[in-house]
Amino acid sequence: MQARGTWWLVGAVIAVWIVASGPGLPHGGSSAGSQPRASDRHVVPNRVMTWNICNPCKSGDFDLAAEIAESAPQVIGLQESCTGQVERIRDALKNRYGLDYHVAYGTVLHSWGRCGGAPWKPGGYGEAILSAAPMTDAVAVEYPDGGSEDRGYMAVTTTVGGRHVRVFNTHLAERRQEPVRAKQVDVLAKVVARHDPAIVLGDFNAVPYASELHAMWPLVKDSDPGCRPSSTGGCESTTDWHSKFDYVFLRGVEARDHRVRPSAHSDHHMLYADLRPVGAGVS
Repeated sequence: MQARGTWWLVGAVIAVWIVASGPGLPHGGSSAGSQPRASDRHVVPNRVMTWNICNPCKSGDFDLAAEIAESAPQVIGLQESCTGQVERIRDALKNRYGLDYHVAYGTVLHSWGRCGGAPWKPGGYGEAILSAAPMTDAVAVEYPDGGSEDRGYMAVTTTVGGRHVRVFNTHLAERRQEPVRAKQVDVLAKVVARHDPAIVLGDFNAVPYASELHAMWPLVKDSDPGCRPSSTGGCESTTDWHSKFDYVFLRGVEARDHRVRPSAHSDHHMLYADLRPVGAGVS
């Protein structure tokens, strides 16, 4: 009886210790009590960003969230994104950095190889837009011809610079598919032309002077004032192969600054622009 009572006491002490200590170490090696708390960072008003996060590069979701948090844009357009991945990035931005975003998806295909999920229910793949302000009238459109892989554009209406703006996010066909991209740009340009103001984000897989972008330039300006279709060397590269493929195109909106930030987690750099608010040079 004495031995049984001793073992009962030992078990009780262990149970109390487990409750007081909290759960064990999760994957990653830090205890639940030491998980980083949300910082006091704030979304930067009127900052918009585009970033191809490169799937299947298999970058860590926390790493991608940390890079986004450094710039803390108000609006973010992501390409090559998986829906589950974007949800985890969004959660990390909120829980670790205090940055709270709404999210909309422009899924163009479901791919178990890229995005995981069950074989009978693979994860969605395509574009996503994150916005600190609520979004309405979201649409996701697949191009009639995606080229070697399904491609499309998405659009939402949100508030930027104190007014409602239509924001587009797209990913055009891969390199060496110029005729396909030209058809995709024709589709996109006709829709963009219906909206003023508008912001067009994305990976166009084409340099500024490429013929397939001709339909865009009469409608928009690049956030970089020195980057125009005649530019052959004045545009800052946005890829690891020293080409500008990524754009923040503006229609009825003016940029006051822009920046390219290289990333160790993608073969595309982050490109963001700070826009002028209403009444600051925009009629």
